Amino acid sequence: MADILLTHSNHLYFDPKQVKKMQPYPPLQTLIAAALLREHGFSVAVFDATFTAPAEGFAESIARHRPSLIVVSEDNFNFLTKMCLVRNREVACGYAAAAQSAGIPIVINGSDSSDRVAEYLAAGFDLVLAGELEDALLDVCARGVQQSRGLPGIWWRADDGTERAPARRPAADLDQLPEAAWDLVDMEAYRSAWMRAHGYFALNLVSSRGCPFRCNWCAKPIYGSSYRFRPPQAVAAEMLRLKRDYAPDLIWFADDIFALSRQSTAEFADAVERMDAQVPFKMQSRCDLMTRDTVRHLRRAGCVEVWMGAESGSQRILDAMDKDLSTGDIHEACANLDAHAIRACLFLQFGYPGETWDDIRQTIAMVRAIRPHDIGVSVSYPLPNTLFYDRIRADATLKTNWTDSGDLDIMFRGTYTAPFYRALADALHLEVRQGAGSATAAWRRVRELEPVSRNRWAALPVLTQVGAA
Repeated sequence: MADILLTHSNHLYFDPKQVKKMQPYPPLQTLIAAALLREHGFSVAVFDATFTAPAEGFAESIARHRPSLIVVSEDNFNFLTKMCLVRNREVACGYAAAAQSAGIPIVINGSDSSDRVAEYLAAGFDLVLAGELEDALLDVCARGVQQSRGLPGIWWRADDGTERAPARRPAADLDQLPEAAWDLVDMEAYRSAWMRAHGYFALNLVSSRGCPFRCNWCAKPIYGSSYRFRPPQAVAAEMLRLKRDYAPDLIWFADDIFALSRQSTAEFADAVERMDAQVPFKMQSRCDLMTRDTVRHLRRAGCVEVWMGAESGSQRILDAMDKDLSTGDIHEACANLDAHAIRACLFLQFGYPGETWDDIRQTIAMVRAIRPHDIGVSVSYPLPNTLFYDRIRADATLKTNWTDSGDLDIMFRGTYTAPFYRALADALHLEVRQGAGSATAAWRRVRELEPVSRNRWAALPVLTQVGAA
């Protein structure tokens, strides 16, 4: 038996794109929550839905552990959770129905439930823990579900059908949180999946929470615009623990922004070197943070790959996004990383309102000039409580979320169609990963999807001469 059963809704095999990538990571937020509850004297169990069919596995886990409370703790450090995918929502609501049938109270925390409180309560959840999880979860476990209604960050369905809760401030000191309860997942299942697909094994860590920057398309339902980081020595110590206990070949730092502070990055590198904790790692950050000094410290700490949100090669689009970034910053960051033998990788975003073919062409030209080691391509994705969402709300279609991470449907009246953006993403990926010659047919498909009269293809040698600078 267990007092509390924790789970999440990110089932790998419900997402074809993620199956193809095969880069599964343990549910970090769920394991931190489990460790915190154990630290406070609760008996816990985890149903990890990553590899196990959620409906059957969850029912079996309920029968085996007979918990008094079920907590759906989404991995708030996983971009799939932040995308609020429809398939994950369906899995979570299936958990609520199963818990109701078993007569067990169930609560949830995550980006989608924080945005859609009423929908999740209507699906059968007793409480929605909006925002940061840990303090609210401790309140629920200590007081019980009924007595926790209406406490800060805890939403419930009132008799008149409304939901009420004052906001809860994020915890000030991340050093008070325990390391993740890694022992509660089948680590060998993750190792096996990685080794079969890639020949190496990767695990995930987090050194900070939140992001202080204010790109107007970025939703922040969990942490708002707060930013807090763990002591660099503590992060290095957990890195050492993973190195000793599980021997990963690579670590993915899942922070929204890694290396915000040059000083803390230097302290982290010092601690890693002092403890002999170095494991090759990749992380994501901003182009304007990748200065020469910061990159040098990252290399000392073991960094081998950095992903940055370049978004566009058009300064006009970057300014429209409130990105507070210049195209020169993008070029400089990639040059600094290349100089220290760190792979520079770029996230690109097409389809922002007002983007023209000339803006797209500038992005293609930027990619060809920089030659990043890899790219991730998406289309602008409106999420509630963002300025971007408010601007396009009148043009939004009936579809409000992607079904899975490979969807790429445009969810408002954009300049181009979803098939065009999918073809554009395919062509750019092929060119970056396999070379210009392999992308010729893909670029031809992009051309076929847009009328000549609309885009003046004859004047655009960037596509008619595939591979040109």
